Amino acid sequence: MTGESIAAALTWGARAPGEALDAERFAAVFDAHFGEIHSYVAQRLGADAAEDIVAETFLTAFRKRRQYDPARAGVRAWLYGIATNLIGKHRRLEARTLRALGRYGPDADAPGHEETVAVRVSAQSLRADLAVALASLDRRDRDVLLLVALAGLSHDEIATVLGIPYGTVGSRLSRARRKLRDLLGDTNPMLAEADHG
Repeated sequence: MTGESIAAALTWGARAPGEALDAERFAAVFDAHFGEIHSYVAQRLGADAAEDIVAETFLTAFRKRRQYDPARAGVRAWLYGIATNLIGKHRRLEARTLRALGRYGPDADAPGHEETVAVRVSAQSLRADLAVALASLDRRDRDVLLLVALAGLSHDEIATVLGIPYGTVGSRLSRARRKLRDLLGDTNPMLAEADHG
């Protein structure tokens, strides 16, 4: 079941006959999106911080489930919005991690095949120069770039997630790509992924 089909099946804004039914519906959302949201957060902050942030993301979503408006955003975009806001609260950790990776390079312990497939670009495996370049981006530009490159969200979804106009998404993405190209050249794989957004 896709996130959008779950969103169509859920009516969190309406009062359900009982809290158990609400919990069951939310469990379906959790099961459908936990892995994707965890992967995104781990790529931004590292695996250690991801556990807490993802738990907080779903706890926040559960607490605010009655405020969810399916007409405004799909469940997937709503969850990415919550996660991105929480990452924003931890942005100093993200920038510090990226700068440290820039100084010391990726972790010497190479991830296994399964982890490599699950996490294409992670905070632990970034090239040092890419980590430094990402850390140098304005947080708002970095959020847009990483929502495209790591989460695969569309410009419309990002506008909804971040609560910004559609055109602002394009300008922030363009600015981030331009800055990364200036710092890294045209061969950066993250720029190629972001160009497909």
